[in-house]
Amino acid sequence: MKYATLRLRLLITAALAIFIALSVAWVCLDWLFVRHIERREIRNMIWAAENLLEGLETDADGVPVTNTLPPDWRFTRPQSGLYYELLTDKGSFRSPSLAGKSFGPMAAAPVTGWQHAETGGPYGERLLYVARRVPTLDSGRLVLVRVGKDDRDMRTAAAEFSWELALSLLVLGIVLSSAAYVQVQLGLRPLDVLRKRLEPLARSPSARLEGEFPREVQPLTEAINALADVREADLLRVRKRAADLAHSLKTPLAVLAAQSRRARTAGAVEAADGLDRAIAAVKTAIDAELARSRAAALSTAPDESHALPVVEAVIGVIERTEQGESIVFEVRIEPDQVVPVAADGLAEMLGALIENATRHARRQVRVSGEVGGQIGLLFVEDDGPGMDDPSAKLALIRGQRLDEAGPGHGLGLSIVQDLVSATHGELKLGRSDLGGLSVELCWRHGS
Repeated sequence: MKYATLRLRLLITAALAIFIALSVAWVCLDWLFVRHIERREIRNMIWAAENLLEGLETDADGVPVTNTLPPDWRFTRPQSGLYYELLTDKGSFRSPSLAGKSFGPMAAAPVTGWQHAETGGPYGERLLYVARRVPTLDSGRLVLVRVGKDDRDMRTAAAEFSWELALSLLVLGIVLSSAAYVQVQLGLRPLDVLRKRLEPLARSPSARLEGEFPREVQPLTEAINALADVREADLLRVRKRAADLAHSLKTPLAVLAAQSRRARTAGAVEAADGLDRAIAAVKTAIDAELARSRAAALSTAPDESHALPVVEAVIGVIERTEQGESIVFEVRIEPDQVVPVAADGLAEMLGALIENATRHARRQVRVSGEVGGQIGLLFVEDDGPGMDDPSAKLALIRGQRLDEAGPGHGLGLSIVQDLVSATHGELKLGRSDLGGLSVELCWRHGS
């Protein structure tokens, strides 16, 4: 049970507690019932014995006799299971039910009060009996008075009661277990609510737990909010340091670029080419890290935005570029289509994708949208050379960087991959019906 869920732990604990409580109740009630029957039988036997005492006397030989007999007919039927006997050292007086037998030798018995005990019966049964030594009125001689009863009926009644009690307690256990299940469900409902309210925290460090919670859960929510504060502060600090580092490298890179131009002017073309490659590699790394920083920023702002205005704004900018002037842009997005990404983040993603598509397209770039249930889709397609399906699938399945997926579609796609992942979306590559590359962006609303 170490790794069981809290709900399972509570249910198992409740079931064990109910089982133990009902088992103890079964044993105790069964014992009380047996004692109750036994006391009732003892009272009846004492009442019969006191009837015998009303006319108790001894004859001339010292043999006890009585003139008053108990009215129960079982005393007169042989082997009926109900017996009495009066004993002295001179003789005995027995009930006809004993048929001349005795249910034990004379034994010690009190003179005041009745003693009860068990012994073997004359016919192999177990007898519960009461006994007492009573002086006779005429001679004062002590007579041992015993009345016994076969306890078979008592044991049968106790067994039947025990069985019926067990069935009743079993039904009660089922009812109590059901009630415990309902109690656990109701008791853990605040934790279910807490779990659902934690989902925005996974998407955005700026989100916090809000609303009323039970007093027992409130310290947990406060601790979670405090942890979220620390997390958000750490992310902001990391983003700031990354941005500061990137900006601090711009000036040295500009100096190196100037040195490269001077070297090229001076005829050191090979050295200038080496410097340009180094500068390009550093810029690529800086751009990538800035993109990671922006991805972290996107994860803190899980807003929604309408896709069409963002697409139109991005295309409006790219159309003015040298490459964009010769491309026909087609937009197929409904005005009401919404994606779960902030507008600036969506613009950054689509900007990189549409720019890539424009760079490799021959004549046409198409941006389309689709909504299916809780899924929002955006497609950026071109009519360029594209990428074959095996290469695209291999790049994504192996988890390689997308700049290794093929020529032309390099770091830009890798940056978009990070941005989409930061917003809990998915990026897929495929073949467009235009002939070139198709990039699919997919988000599940509320994910």
